[in-house]
Amino acid sequence: MKLTTKLILAFLLVSLFSTGIIVAFTRIATNREFDKFVNNQYQADLVDQLANYYQEHQTWDGIEKTFKRDHNGSDRPLFFSIADANGKIIIAGMDHPATKIIGVEELKAGTQIQVGNETVGILLLNTPPDKNPLEDQFIQRINSSIFFSAIGTIILAFILGAILSRTISRPIRELTKAAHAMGDGKFDHQVPVRSRDEIGELASSFNKMNDDLAQSFNLRKQMTADIAHELRTPLSLIIGHAEAVHDGVLPPSKENFEIIREEAERLEQLVNDLRTLSLADAGELSVDFQPVEISKLLGDIQSHYMVAFNQKRIGLNLEPGPVMLKANLDPIRFSQVLTNILDNALRYTHEEGRVDIGVKQTGDKAEITIQDSGEGVSPEDAAHLFDRFYRADASRTRDHDAGGSGLGLAIAKSIVEMHGGKIWAESEKGRGLKVIIQLPVSA
Repeated sequence: MKLTTKLILAFLLVSLFSTGIIVAFTRIATNREFDKFVNNQYQADLVDQLANYYQEHQTWDGIEKTFKRDHNGSDRPLFFSIADANGKIIIAGMDHPATKIIGVEELKAGTQIQVGNETVGILLLNTPPDKNPLEDQFIQRINSSIFFSAIGTIILAFILGAILSRTISRPIRELTKAAHAMGDGKFDHQVPVRSRDEIGELASSFNKMNDDLAQSFNLRKQMTADIAHELRTPLSLIIGHAEAVHDGVLPPSKENFEIIREEAERLEQLVNDLRTLSLADAGELSVDFQPVEISKLLGDIQSHYMVAFNQKRIGLNLEPGPVMLKANLDPIRFSQVLTNILDNALRYTHEEGRVDIGVKQTGDKAEITIQDSGEGVSPEDAAHLFDRFYRADASRTRDHDAGGSGLGLAIAKSIVEMHGGKIWAESEKGRGLKVIIQLPVSA
């Protein structure tokens, strides 16, 4: 059974149940209140008639012949009784024998019959009178109106239920259709957001998930193509040189074998980088966290790179941070982060340039900045520098001479995130590139 049918049946059952209860209580209450109104009205008229009778005859004798129970004049017992002030029955009706003495409570419940300022009797009306035909017709018309109103309410509930059920189930049908399309690999299907309630929020979340999956799928395709390209370049060089040496086109010299060895090392480095990324994505990259003084770690990295920077006549400056500023780090893994960033800075900074390393504490975060004086990239490119195999503009495009695998910054991002931190880049064309790393401060 479809959801729309279930919702219509649910609305209809609720309508039938609630309407049935309302009709039943309304009919009972209407009959009760109408009977009460008729009795009160009849009792008031009867008191006036009895008072007029007593005033005219100055006695209750003969009253039985005047007041009958029905409207046909049939001789039946009186449907009322009259007692004196002491509770003695002076006119016996069908509910009170002539010899009966009624109690004080029942006497108080009766209605006094007064002539002038004198109480000549107390009316006891225990058995309600029969309704006349007009009263019965009125109750029947009221009950018919209630019944037809209930039928109209049920029909209206059915129509509204059908409309509401289709309104509720329509986004679900659209989500189902989009989910099937997503299962078939079609990520261009968006679900219309028609409301701001939970269903609308679900549709928005689905669209976001669809966009994220499409982006992830495209990135995976791009990454596969990039990996194939990166693997093909060193493999082509290795195979080409090996075949040339084998065929005698190139001499088996040390220089040719060195080219083959370098390309094999480059291929090995790419494979190792891919393995590191896959382990990081799976959460299986081994880390050994320990409190590390950040300024000391940066000083060690500076000393390690000083010779390479001096050879290229690039200044490498470190501005020490607060004393004893520590963070929970794996020093080997985090050194790999700094190494990848400084390798890029060394590669893309011109001679006579400079690279500045700084560290400071911002709240409960330690912030490390590495600023180079290279050409920089556009802000749009800076936002994607940590994507795998991302190619920025010509000033920072990796090539064979640069020797980069295109995964160094992606690995750096994965390792920083494993440390509970964030890493991003800020840059403008001609203003160099700044890399910022934020890490939680160790207590």
